Amino acid sequence: MSTEVLGGVLGLALFVFGMRMLVRDEAPGMIAHSFRSARDAGYYHLLFGLALLIYVGGLHLNTAVAGQAAAVIAVLLVGIALVRFRPRGRGPTRKA
Repeated sequence: MSTEVLGGVLGLALFVFGMRMLVRDEAPGMIAHSFRSARDAGYYHLLFGLALLIYVGGLHLNTAVAGQAAAVIAVLLVGIALVRFRPRGRGPTRKA
């Protein structure tokens, strides 16, 4: 299996997983504990999956400019996911 196919399959899986969380408004246990809400978890996974799909799709475009534009869009989507919908931290750690 080629790297592009694997990336596309993983991107589609993340996209569908995020969409499922948004539609059902519930997230699986460990994921629910990591995010402030099921909505945040859904958008986080959806945006990462969409970014991966756009990036892999951009690899197959004929012109370099279109491929670079796809890469920039993918990076912007990941940036939005990381800044707006990031998992919450565990808080400061205490040292003994």
